Formats: sequence, C-alpha cells, structure tokens
Amino acid sequence: MNDQTKQDFPIEFRSDVESAEYNFYVEIEDSLRELAKGHHDIISAEAHLEKPAEGRETVPLYEATVTAYMRPDNIAATEKADDPMQALQGALKALGRQIRDKREQLRNY
Repeated sequence: MNDQTKQDFPIEFRSDVESAEYNFYVEIEDSLRELAKGHHDIISAEAHLEKPAEGRETVPLYEATVTAYMRPDNIAATEKADDPMQALQGALKALGRQIRDKREQLRNY
C-alpha cells in the first residue's frame, strides 16, 4: 500500500473489557482505515468499550461507542450487545453508514 491510498490518523481506544478471544483494537483500526481509504476527511477517532454493570437483573450488555473526528462534522455511533465484539462491530457498522451518508450529502450539495 502506498502513502497516497493510506490516510494516517490517530485512533484512541479505551476499554474495561479484557478478552484473550478478541483483538478489539485491530477490529477498530481495520474498519476505520477502510472507511478512510481514498478520503481525507477523518482527522482522528476514538472508541470506548464498556462491560455491563454488575449486579443487574437483566442480560449483561456491552456498550461500544466509536467517534470519528472529521470535517465538517464529527460522527459517533453507539451499540449495545451481549457480546463485546458484536457491540463493537455494530457501532463500527453504524458509524460507517453515517459517514457514507454524510459524504453522499456533501457530494450532492
């Protein structure tokens, strides 16, 4: 991959979920770099993954929030699921959809 097709920007990831089963940062980075390919609108990004509150009577839910700091507006998505990777992938998918929609709106403006 040459430097013209890869946009480099910082990605911050914070989580209180520990799992040997998943590499959350790789999932985030791969998804965001794919979204940025061929574009220069994403300046940076951050993601948060939290485990469920303890002592709750309901099914445990993990919550993932991913934010893309971009021009002209920042975009964020949050997803909850009973599996941490599903929550993260859901948030990344929703973020990607919002970014593509925003780019389309800007092209048609």
